[in-house]
Amino acid sequence: MSEGGARHAVLLTAGAEQDLEALYDYVADTDGAGHADRLLERLMDAVDGLRRFPDRGSLPRELTDLGIREYRQVHFKPYRILYRVIGAKVVVYAVLDGRRNLQALLARRLLGK
Repeated sequence: MSEGGARHAVLLTAGAEQDLEALYDYVADTDGAGHADRLLERLMDAVDGLRRFPDRGSLPRELTDLGIREYRQVHFKPYRILYRVIGAKVVVYAVLDGRRNLQALLARRLLGK
């Protein structure tokens, strides 16, 4: 377990960056750039919070059902930020809409299946 005082480096994979860009574009098109800016800022605040508290997230059920316990998630409803703590790094793999059934998507994204 990581202590709250320690700081981890947070890295976004290309897939997570693409997720954020797609969410931004969708919200900007449907609700306007101001809403998209606020959503992106709040999502990045949630990601940034992992620097100090990387172990706060829960295990994604879709992955634990497959016997995979290395990944964690934090929620910014309805979105889920999926990440893995590797030493002093937090690697964010995906920022996804939590209203979807994500097991196949996660298996494809995280396991290359």
